[in-house]
Amino acid sequence: MKFKEEQLHLLFKIGVVLKGLDGTVEALSGLALLFTTTASLRNLVDWLTAGELQEDPNDFVANHLVDFFHHLSVNTKYFAAIYLLAYGIVKMGLVAGLLRGKLWAYPTALIVLGLFLCYQIYRFSHNHSPGLACVSVLDLFILIFIWQDYKFLRARRRRA
Repeated sequence: MKFKEEQLHLLFKIGVVLKGLDGTVEALSGLALLFTTTASLRNLVDWLTAGELQEDPNDFVANHLVDFFHHLSVNTKYFAAIYLLAYGIVKMGLVAGLLRGKLWAYPTALIVLGLFLCYQIYRFSHNHSPGLACVSVLDLFILIFIWQDYKFLRARRRRA
């Protein structure tokens, strides 16, 4: 099936807007994580998983969440907070540039998001997370849409 330029541009916009929302959630999560104690995080996870663990004490996800947060170090929390905050802010900046059709934003987004995709693939090779695999496939499609839109934009500007 061959997509027309307008269809690819719509997919590009949808993907970029989703990346912007994702970046906003990441930045807000990083900010919240910076100002939350590890004890508060443990209490929150205990509260969120209590019902599930009463129903099924062997629940895989709930037990892993509790275990992770009960062993969460302050250094790991700060690393996660800074990572989420920085990556979220970078994504929001790139999204603003892409949606405004700024030529500099396209190669910058391809490089930055491509590097993060490589990191996600590296992480997947260690933890085999299905969620990370799905996010990585979506990110790959978004990179393809950004590349296609960049080619269309450059061609339109050359013709003009």
